[in-house]
Amino acid sequence: MDLFAKIKNNASALGQYAENGGEGYFIAPKLEGPIANRMMFQGKECVCWSVNNYLGLANLPEIRKIDGDAAADWGLAYPMGSRLMTGNTSEHEALEVELAEFVNKESTALVNFGYQGVVSAIDCLVGRRDVIVYDAESHACIMDGVRLHIGKRFAFEHNNIESLEKRLQRATKITEETGGGILVISEGVFGMRGDQGKLREIVALKEQYEFRLFVDDAHGFGVLGKTGAGACEEQGVMDQIDVYFATFAKSMASVGAFFAGDTAIMRYMKYNMRSQIYAKSLAMPIVVGARKRLAMIKNDTTQKDKLWTIVNALQAGLKERGFDLGDTNSCVTPVYMKGSVPEAQALVYDMRENYNVFCSIVVPPVIPQGMILLRLIPTASHTLEDVQITLEAFSAVAVRLKAGDYKVEAANF
Repeated sequence: MDLFAKIKNNASALGQYAENGGEGYFIAPKLEGPIANRMMFQGKECVCWSVNNYLGLANLPEIRKIDGDAAADWGLAYPMGSRLMTGNTSEHEALEVELAEFVNKESTALVNFGYQGVVSAIDCLVGRRDVIVYDAESHACIMDGVRLHIGKRFAFEHNNIESLEKRLQRATKITEETGGGILVISEGVFGMRGDQGKLREIVALKEQYEFRLFVDDAHGFGVLGKTGAGACEEQGVMDQIDVYFATFAKSMASVGAFFAGDTAIMRYMKYNMRSQIYAKSLAMPIVVGARKRLAMIKNDTTQKDKLWTIVNALQAGLKERGFDLGDTNSCVTPVYMKGSVPEAQALVYDMRENYNVFCSIVVPPVIPQGMILLRLIPTASHTLEDVQITLEAFSAVAVRLKAGDYKVEAANF
């Protein structure tokens, strides 16, 4: 059989939605203009709720200036080589120290990309005798890291502590025989549902079971907690997190990521994460820009306060109008409705073309059949006027969905 036959005959779960004009509209849509609360889509200005620019830093003049100055000073090539060879600088080291202080950990390790970093970190932390126990709704980067593991791995039901404990009991029996250890993986904020991981409850299980805890806090860092240090700070358990991870791609509106923990663990990871050993170091403008962004987050809560004003207004308004937001307790705002994929496409088309509101659509297999999930990402750059426009749009499309209008229009999709 031709290796590529399956590619021609099966477009994949997501690829199928790119056909018949879906590409560029529902899949890989082209948003244009400065990153902001309103962007251009298909030649029209829309209120945009689909950019992970939580603190609105992407287009702030002071951020643009520091990025531009750093690029002019250093270019995009410097430093050349991997971090362990010729790619280390005082700026990289200073950023790691500042990040460690911010999240109250001994040490940190920079990585080039969050997805790549998580996959590589999991791979280097566990061996064939070890067992991984992870939340079943973890991000794809965690799933891919777990798939690399040549030992045993068990998923527990999402945020279900009873299910986690059963998996820990099973994992403990295995490691007693193999002489290995247990790594539990959860998230600070689950990016699709918006609910925080039950970190307090997971940490409490350390009194009964021996395991290390890895937390991906990509959506919590910078926006949750008193200082913005994330979901672990919010829940008061940062000192019990063995490996803390956050990315610069969300609240810091940049590229790169970091791990934080005890110095010995971070040192080991730096020398064993293959994705970093064999990859070029983060470019200097990224590092300089990250230091500026971190300083803003640490020293000024203005952007964070603006963000939560929008989050609270949007989520309260949607709930008052009867929309189901699930269990979100973060900035991520999921809106659940009932309907088919074609109905969802017709609904989103209506919202974008007739109400000038752009938000992301999530379809099966990510969610169950018969469900529609629209995910909104509030940011500090949004306004209360944006919220009101969006609430009115949601109310209007909900009426049409219930009336069956989108079933008729679905034939076009």
